[in-house]
Amino acid sequence: MSDLQDRSVFTPGCIAQHFKRETLDAAMLSAEPMQYLYEIIGIAEDTESGQELMVYRALYGSRKMYARPLDMFLSPVDREKYPDIRQEYRFVPCENQ
Repeated sequence: MSDLQDRSVFTPGCIAQHFKRETLDAAMLSAEPMQYLYEIIGIAEDTESGQELMVYRALYGSRKMYARPLDMFLSPVDREKYPDIRQEYRFVPCENQ
């Protein structure tokens, strides 16, 4: 997989997978197949600080929209907190779109 620090892998409309999707078993995925999947809206800029934010919408539940600092969105999984997660980054493009 390409280096995810290249933000171009997350273009508007693409689907991103959060690393916590790995924690779901087959029954949970069957009940909520879109759990921890998000549609990328795009990159926004905070008008006060100039900080870049990734804007994305959940594809499950109430389909809330979120904004997270771009650096955090692109960051590696915290291996101390989540040692058993195989996914390298917090969010990756979903392979099964």
